[in-house]
Amino acid sequence: MQGMVRMETVNQHNAASGEYLVFTLGQEEYGIDILKVQEIRGYDTVTTIANSPAFIKGVINLRGTIVPVVDLRIKFQVGTATYNQFTVVIILNVARRVVGIVVDGVSDVITLGNEQIRPAPEFGATLKTDYIQGLGTVDERMIILADIEKLMTSSEMELMDHSMQPA
Repeated sequence: MQGMVRMETVNQHNAASGEYLVFTLGQEEYGIDILKVQEIRGYDTVTTIANSPAFIKGVINLRGTIVPVVDLRIKFQVGTATYNQFTVVIILNVARRVVGIVVDGVSDVITLGNEQIRPAPEFGATLKTDYIQGLGTVDERMIILADIEKLMTSSEMELMDHSMQPA
């Protein structure tokens, strides 16, 4: 039991280190915690929802589960929002919900140690970056590490039911 407590302490201290799924949006590479990823699939036709923000493409039926789909290219205003056989949807498990995100492509899974992760830059109130955990470096690559759960549950994403939020 003592060894288990020690391991939890180490994991809390090294919260940013671990495995990340790397995807591209425009010219930038982003990394998200691999443990949040359920599956990666091609883009299917979505059912649009009236009066939803432009970045919420609609919903898909994934084996009986209705999944909202967010196009991060539109949300972050990067890349071109084209939908073809190369478009990728990452299915995530965040905040006890299943959500899909549309990205330009998925490149690989990387393991980052604490020494490879730098703190997120401060931009002040003009640029909202609270979903950025840090910047990972692998050789000459710089990867923006996103807290996908914080991003998907933010009020501006409007994805989480108010009934699911704690009172």
